[in-house]
Amino acid sequence: MEKIQLYSLATPNGQKVSIALEEMKIPYKAYTIDINSGYQFEEKFIKINPNSKIPAIIDPIGDDGKPLAIMESGAILVYLAEKSGKFFPKDPALRCKTLQWLFFQVSGPGPMFGQFGHFFRFAKDKCEHPYPLERYKNEAKRLLGVIDIQLSKFSYIVCDRPTIADFALFPWILCLDKFYEAREILELDSFTNITKWVGDLAQRPAVQKGLNVCSL
Repeated sequence: MEKIQLYSLATPNGQKVSIALEEMKIPYKAYTIDINSGYQFEEKFIKINPNSKIPAIIDPIGDDGKPLAIMESGAILVYLAEKSGKFFPKDPALRCKTLQWLFFQVSGPGPMFGQFGHFFRFAKDKCEHPYPLERYKNEAKRLLGVIDIQLSKFSYIVCDRPTIADFALFPWILCLDKFYEAREILELDSFTNITKWVGDLAQRPAVQKGLNVCSL
């Protein structure tokens, strides 16, 4: 009963949390939420996440021994890192940098990559005007450039060991290639530091397991 309850789907935002849970070795029970069914709009799920999005978690003892429901993947990552004491540096400067790159992900690559994927893969027959795809393609490439430069300094996003910032960014970059099939249009191979970083993370057994949690 004291296991973390994960309500999720194996999308990039969902994978962030399942990867973190696996890497942190936190006991959890996963419940797959099929967002295509509309379950996320039912009252029982809205009680967990008022915004009707995945992922969400419940820590059965998180609120002074009472259940604590947490929404928003970035907030969940911080909560789990603080609970486990892992992948969130104790050094104040590194801790601040980790938060900066986590916030960068949730405000930049997450929504921008998602919009790019929508217009590139799903809206080709709904929007004939080239502007939306061009806009989000250019912004996605700009953000990839920012990440690639950062990874020229360290093995991982913040330093030479992984943090929750890596767990946040990794699934979204993997999605550009594996799900959106955008390797060519985004020239992913030109971002050599990202390519190495993706390869290193993809070899971690906990990352491999976390990617497949809550798959349909």
